[in-house]
Amino acid sequence: MPQEILVAEEQAVKAYGWAARDSSGILSPFHFIRRTTGSNDISMKILYCGICHSDLHLAKDEMGLTIYPIVPGHEIVGEVTKVGSNVTRFQVGDIAGVGCMVGSCRSCDNCTQDLENYCPKIVWTYNKHQEDGSRTFGGYSDKLVVDQHFAVRIPDNLPLQGTAPMLCAGITVYSPMRYFGLMEAGKHLGVVGLGGLGHMAVKFAKAVGAKVTVISTSPNKKKEAMEQLGVDEFLISHDQEQLQAAKGTMDGIIDTVSAPHPLLSLTEMLKTNGKLILVGAPAQPPELPVFPLILGRKLIAGSAIGGMKETQEMIDFAAKHNITADVEVIPMDYVNTALERVAKADIKYRFVIDVANTLNSPY
Repeated sequence: MPQEILVAEEQAVKAYGWAARDSSGILSPFHFIRRTTGSNDISMKILYCGICHSDLHLAKDEMGLTIYPIVPGHEIVGEVTKVGSNVTRFQVGDIAGVGCMVGSCRSCDNCTQDLENYCPKIVWTYNKHQEDGSRTFGGYSDKLVVDQHFAVRIPDNLPLQGTAPMLCAGITVYSPMRYFGLMEAGKHLGVVGLGGLGHMAVKFAKAVGAKVTVISTSPNKKKEAMEQLGVDEFLISHDQEQLQAAKGTMDGIIDTVSAPHPLLSLTEMLKTNGKLILVGAPAQPPELPVFPLILGRKLIAGSAIGGMKETQEMIDFAAKHNITADVEVIPMDYVNTALERVAKADIKYRFVIDVANTLNSPY
């Protein structure tokens, strides 16, 4: 046997998870290989993994980017089982979290400003090739090996199942709210869509004393939004009278909706200098309402997750204010049904797989 194959086998760590193998998106058990723990790496036993809507998109190859077989999952919480010789941030037994990325170039302008999430060479947690040509596989699996830089420490007081979704949904809204100055007492924030991302935006904003208005197509969400999440106002997006009354009242709006929808009424709700931040990603480009922007010096911007420093900041903020996602915990063998329910928005507000207790890994 060639020496390089022997070395590869010696460095291989057997892993087990659930993968989609074609565009049906149906997941089933899958055996694969993780790398061994390098000098800067930590190895984790995965405890919980959240289900993100992008898991469904990629499992079904709806964006034309999928590399099969694919093990989804980028909302990962686990216990550190091994640390490399250069690791200083973690010890065996610590609880760590891993979100959407596991690598970047570490040297470009973005990386040196703690914006690894905008690195041109970002390595996603799954469905990506690394520099050595190996594949990344996600958190619907028993174990993970990751560079310590791309893991965050999870404080002891945070319930782990509710923490996992914050590593994607939480940071996706926290980052733009912080950057655009919307996490301040007295600010008025609009949140479009009350799902996995939207309910996290509400919780963060309420924690700092901001006024929050949810803008939704679903009247049946009003009671829960007002009574359980503490939302100040709830607008139905097709109620013209409500929209008219809300014009010029908001400092900023976080738009979490991925389905096509008009932006004009949202820009009209903004005050002068207001900001509409898009974190949902509709497949069809929206029509851009230019005149309301010009006449109010308003901004429309986008944002994608956050860098590692900011992700740790978000987790620490959540721990300080006792914030976690509202979740439905499921066994691994329910994952295909869960993905069907995600497609129908039939979840309040995030599925989380109890990986450690239900995967039944043979390794």
